[in-house]
Amino acid sequence: MNVGRAAAHSGWSPRMLRYIGRIGLVVPARTGGGYRRYGLREVNQLRSLRALLDRFTIELSDVAFAARLRREATLREAVDSWLAGTELDALEWEQRKHERLLAA
Repeated sequence: MNVGRAAAHSGWSPRMLRYIGRIGLVVPARTGGGYRRYGLREVNQLRSLRALLDRFTIELSDVAFAARLRREATLREAVDSWLAGTELDALEWEQRKHERLLAA
């Protein structure tokens, strides 16, 4: 089906379907002329994406970022490193707090 019919069957607008494809979340096949062709698989992916966003009250950009983390090892490593640093800071803060309480 074309983008208009896929939009009607999935609950997304045609513009959002183009965006979702551009960021690599649901990428439809293309015709020889370059038109998007959605099948049952893509429509089901779009429906389940909508359900995921609603269930967890998250944004499309959250899922797009999660997908990038899975695809890009250097990004994943950088985020993991940053998160580990913030966890260490919190632990260090707690330790200093306890030291101050014991000294008082």
